[in-house]
Amino acid sequence: MKKMIKRISTLFLAVAVATSFAGCSKKNDSEATTAEGNKAISKLSIGFVPSRDAEEIITATEPLKNLLIEELGKSGYEVGSVDITVGTSFEAVGEALAAGSLDIGFVSGGTYVQFEDETTPILTSTRAGLSKDSENAADWNDGQATVRVDDQVTYYKALFIAGPSAKGQELAAKVNAGEELTWDDLNSARWAVGGTSSNAGYVYPCLYLNNVYGKSITDLASVTPGTAYATAAAQLAAEQIDVMVAYADARMDYEDAWTNEMGRSASIYEETNVIAVTENIYNDCIIASNSSKNVDADFIAAFQQAMKNIAQTEEGKEVISIYSHEGYQIASPSDYEGTKAAQELLKSLDN
Repeated sequence: MKKMIKRISTLFLAVAVATSFAGCSKKNDSEATTAEGNKAISKLSIGFVPSRDAEEIITATEPLKNLLIEELGKSGYEVGSVDITVGTSFEAVGEALAAGSLDIGFVSGGTYVQFEDETTPILTSTRAGLSKDSENAADWNDGQATVRVDDQVTYYKALFIAGPSAKGQELAAKVNAGEELTWDDLNSARWAVGGTSSNAGYVYPCLYLNNVYGKSITDLASVTPGTAYATAAAQLAAEQIDVMVAYADARMDYEDAWTNEMGRSASIYEETNVIAVTENIYNDCIIASNSSKNVDADFIAAFQQAMKNIAQTEEGKEVISIYSHEGYQIASPSDYEGTKAAQELLKSLDN
């Protein structure tokens, strides 16, 4: 009897060990297969940063759940459900991705950079390009309107825009004559800039000034910080400031108001000039958690294709428009080196 009990115990132990190894051999949920041979994911968790009202994002992105289930199915993934949440902060979404409690995140470039060791950028959002896209400031100053073009781009630029004041025109004249502006030239002007978290209104202009002059916005003698773009445009028109910093299509947005509400007689393109252009600022991105049990190289490829397909449908376009996305292109970590450099610069200035 003792021998029999010993044999039974040994048998149970062998079964337990075999079961344990079998469990360890399944790397993640995405490798489980259905009877049809599809890869099964019981729940896909997606997080959005709160760049808009949370309820507004949740409502707008509700159709994305079924769209993703359908599109991922075409690549052999059987997704049981898609859970969409909005983080309490940009950092909260990054932390959830780092922990693996979120699989995918729709985030800003800055959020990716902050969590670059724990996440992988897989898609960059695209937007319609502009008819002017030169890094040479004078090329923007032909007096003609900037317009959108059909080509989709993954970036935008920030511009230093000089207004119709005497100092603004003085700076513009030098740029249009092919002369380099000195730090003294810039420091003699009155500026309006955005909040410190604004890429186009503060961060990248700081990076530009640091790269060219070894200076920052905080070194300017006369600067009004935290100014909304609409307010800065009105101040530029009233000649209360000489230079504003803004995203590249800002003059398009204020073209009508310049003459109809701000009291100017000539067009904004005739009365303002670009005196500096920053490097490209990459658009928002979609990133994947490196710790997620659902994410591997095959899934990333399937998700990339799914989102690119969704962006081509009318329903999909409406969904992604909540973040002003128009389409997607494959992302690379190198796309966000400028964002990384800008964040490191701001940290050094704080210290």
